[in-house]
Amino acid sequence: MIAGMFNGGAMPVLERLVQFTGARHRVIAENVANLSTPYYRPKDLSVAHFREQLGRAVEARRASRTPNTGPLELRSTRQLAFRPDGLTARPEPLDENVMFHDRNNRDLERVMQDLAENTLTHNAGVAMLKNQFDLLKMAIRETP
Repeated sequence: MIAGMFNGGAMPVLERLVQFTGARHRVIAENVANLSTPYYRPKDLSVAHFREQLGRAVEARRASRTPNTGPLELRSTRQLAFRPDGLTARPEPLDENVMFHDRNNRDLERVMQDLAENTLTHNAGVAMLKNQFDLLKMAIRETP
């Protein structure tokens, strides 16, 4: 019964979102740290691939006999290996920008934009997850 409280509703989806944005934040921070490192190739995790896998997992859960309960089964991809307790990220190099003379294809504006977007998504996911926990606390206390 306790496990059902944490595997039900939006909690598993929000948990995976926060895990993904946390992993992506580490990758983007590494890109910022190596912005002027010769031969460094910036890396990233594909938001589109994560969104696609998350959507498939949600649809599969909705199609099950108990659509609002149970774990969220995400399939691992080339970049992300999903485990019950988290995920392992394998970022891939980006080859989107112009290659500079030091063999680095940096783009400060794009990296900062990615960082800002990822931070906003992460903060929104954490806030929604906190709301879910607040609802559970309220239900346990039985007070409005």
